[in-house]
Amino acid sequence: MGDAYGERMRGMAYDRFGDDDVLALRDDLPEPPVGPDVVLVRVHAAGVNPVDLGIRAGGLANFFPHNFPIIPGWDVAGVVEAVGPAVVAFAPGDEVFGYVRRDDVQWGTAAELVPAPQRCLAHKPASLSFAEAGALPLAGLTAYQALTEALDVGEGDRVLVHRASGGVGFNAVQIAVALGAHVIGTASPRNHGFLRDAGCAEVIDYSAGPISAQLSEPVDAVLDLVGGATLADAPKQVRDVSRIASVVDPAVNGMGGRYVFVRPEQHDLEELGRMADAGQLRVPIAKAFPLEDLVAAHRLVGEGHVRGKVVVTLR
Repeated sequence: MGDAYGERMRGMAYDRFGDDDVLALRDDLPEPPVGPDVVLVRVHAAGVNPVDLGIRAGGLANFFPHNFPIIPGWDVAGVVEAVGPAVVAFAPGDEVFGYVRRDDVQWGTAAELVPAPQRCLAHKPASLSFAEAGALPLAGLTAYQALTEALDVGEGDRVLVHRASGGVGFNAVQIAVALGAHVIGTASPRNHGFLRDAGCAEVIDYSAGPISAQLSEPVDAVLDLVGGATLADAPKQVRDVSRIASVVDPAVNGMGGRYVFVRPEQHDLEELGRMADAGQLRVPIAKAFPLEDLVAAHRLVGEGHVRGKVVVTLR
């Protein structure tokens, strides 16, 4: 890491790929550089996502340049500290949130400061706390882009969302309802009430046999968040296989559907913020950890079946 100002900051980082034991709290990390298009954000909260664990294990080493030590985390909510000279949308003091997926893996969000390209940020919705806003971007953008782009969900569509009580799924349910869809969610029985409260018109127990056999009729669109056997059953669940999207299994492309890899998009973040402020989108927090307990946060996310989102808070 380049030493931008000679100042030091506190954050979690790791010097090699591995399990959660490679994570260490450090107070000697250099402050990040602020390039022309960069917004330096003082972090209040950082969401923890399964991809963070995959990156830590080296799973994306062939996709992005990695520079150690690596600060993990792609989700953020905080306050603008400084901006580069090409930044026009933000100013110091602005409250922002975003999906800080840079072109390299190095400067993540689990630290006091993160250098975010301006394309990765939007103004924080007033109705959400910093913890809620920090938990929304990756999962919310994934759901929004899958529903609006890959599946073109609109008024009156019957939409099936698999693993609907997870981070992406719960956002997808709410966004699809906001788009005017009739939403069917799959989840374990303990989460059925949780999903009905979010707007699911029907809820299916995924452990009670193939979903296609439990549907009264095929749906208009399927959002797969499971892969494997669940995705293999999807062509029987939908009227037209071109309206199957998966964010976990590229095999969907071979079925005639579409694989979705979320991208930073300011407009889409603003839409998520608008939905939140309109009361159409809430962000349940499963657990908030202090920064120094990031290892525990990674372990909780790694166990799966978390209802809601996991975050670390710095302020």
